Amino acid sequence: MSYNFNKRIERRNTHSLKWDVAEKELPMWVADMDFETAPEIQAAIRERAAHGVFGYSTIPEEWYQAYISWWEKRHSFAMEKKWLVFCTGVVPALSSMVRKLTTPAEKVLVLTPVYNIFFNSIVNNGRQVLESRLKYDGESYQIDFADLERKLSDPQTSMMILCNPHNPIGKIWGRETLEQIGELCWKHHVVVVSDEIHCDLTDPGCAYVPFASVSEHCRENSVTCLAPTKAFNLAGLQTAAAAVPNPVLRHKVWRGFNTDEVAEPNAFAADAAIAAFTKGADWLDALRAYIVENKRLAVEYVKERIPGVRVVPSQATYLLWLDCGNIAGSAAEAAGFIRENTGLYLSAGNQFGTGGEDFLRMNIACPRVVLEDGLHRLRDGIAAYEEFVINRC
Repeated sequence: MSYNFNKRIERRNTHSLKWDVAEKELPMWVADMDFETAPEIQAAIRERAAHGVFGYSTIPEEWYQAYISWWEKRHSFAMEKKWLVFCTGVVPALSSMVRKLTTPAEKVLVLTPVYNIFFNSIVNNGRQVLESRLKYDGESYQIDFADLERKLSDPQTSMMILCNPHNPIGKIWGRETLEQIGELCWKHHVVVVSDEIHCDLTDPGCAYVPFASVSEHCRENSVTCLAPTKAFNLAGLQTAAAAVPNPVLRHKVWRGFNTDEVAEPNAFAADAAIAAFTKGADWLDALRAYIVENKRLAVEYVKERIPGVRVVPSQATYLLWLDCGNIAGSAAEAAGFIRENTGLYLSAGNQFGTGGEDFLRMNIACPRVVLEDGLHRLRDGIAAYEEFVINRC
């Protein structure tokens, strides 16, 4: 079956967070795709909606089996039914686990630059953010393991939130790297919460490694956050899961989700996830092929037409991490200038923590004609901003 990812969907006036912008603006910031979800998922939602009764829902057996089968077939990882706990979203799950698995004023470690909402889940719950800055050599990112261990060894550090694959840099962490993280966290009694929501959005030919699959220590000392929402563009349906092999840790997570009231599915949450994981593979593979071509075109365009900016090579996600360290001025100021003068709305890199100051993040999960529009605006915006900075001096 063929899928038309070039089709433009009008999202204005639909209460879309992403598209609630001025008429001439082009939002390419939040990680929300501008594609219709898989036809099979749409059919499942329509069938459920046709029933007409939307009372309280439970999690059916098919939901568990859909997750288990998908991870075994796609990622060679055998999960057990008892590991899986439903939750309404990865972010609510993270906040709940911060509250349940740590105590006030303790430190939660993250590798920065990283998804900015991690900071909210930590700070809003009265814990301290502890950043271990990734090493960037102008081409790729690596973990500074000396710094990581020094910070994990702090008795006040009780949790590490890992992003795997890593947003915003698009990095797929390898097995050896994950094992090293797992051993250090085990050694220093730091529980790992691995956000793997982007795991199905790897480039064709690139596979991600589930953190819990790496070793016994990784499995027994971790919670993995899973969801169909990012890969199948279902964020608004509020459907996700936590996989927790360790029974003691699982009980705490389950209690936290229920105490925080993030453990009950809406009428469409289970059916959409089941359809995604049992019928959505062909659509997802076509999507990944389309996105990687968007990425290729964007990398080529930036290289040829936007001096001073380069795209950091990545293996996952539909997010471009733009290195603006060689432009005049600052990336954060440039983000505001570009939006005001061209309408292109990007994410400023400084919101992703230490190490993000010289970067912009751009969402390219959109029809190609929209991507081309965005790239032209980026080119014009950067050129105008640099001229503005030079004239200001």
